[in-house]
Amino acid sequence: MFVRTLYITADPADVGAALDVIAKAVPGMLAEQAGFQGIGIFADRALGKIATGSWWESEQALKDSDARLRDRRMEMLAPFVSTIAAADLEAVAYSRPAAATTGGFRLQRMMFDPAQADRIVRAFQEVGLPRLEAVAGFRGASMLMDRRRGLASVGVVYQDLAALEASRGEQAAIRRAAFTQLEGVAQLIALEEMEVVELDVPTPSA
Repeated sequence: MFVRTLYITADPADVGAALDVIAKAVPGMLAEQAGFQGIGIFADRALGKIATGSWWESEQALKDSDARLRDRRMEMLAPFVSTIAAADLEAVAYSRPAAATTGGFRLQRMMFDPAQADRIVRAFQEVGLPRLEAVAGFRGASMLMDRRRGLASVGVVYQDLAALEASRGEQAAIRRAAFTQLEGVAQLIALEEMEVVELDVPTPSA
């Protein structure tokens, strides 16, 4: 599975209008494309940030959809946003959350030695994800990766914002253990929290 992420910044006063456009137009627009598998939309309304992830069954489907939709996407969002950064990533491991229109989302980004990509994936699958699943309010998680550039992100969904806040200590302990194990291999470069606006992502295939 592959994911196109968008990281959008805007005047906080324009976030609501931008989210209206994204939530109303984007899922239908993407659903018309071959290989589309689902979408997640997250926001920090106070600071003026929106993150989206569209899921695709193959790398080719992801690339084909971007070629068809890139100009439409920019035209649609241009009136509302300050910046848009797009990245195409591989979904190397994930636990499917239920569809939702509310919830909490924590995102951590890391950089790593590209030669150690498989080690990082195994650590998440065997250690990180099982521990996250035991945290109260956990609803799902994913690790997205650019193996060539040595960049990855882990996103964790919680049932509501209260559960997100309550999980900070436990997830910090999990994060510390993970990065201690990966010392010299990976570094955390960003940690963010957002609300879930819309979530409908795929069930992992066997």
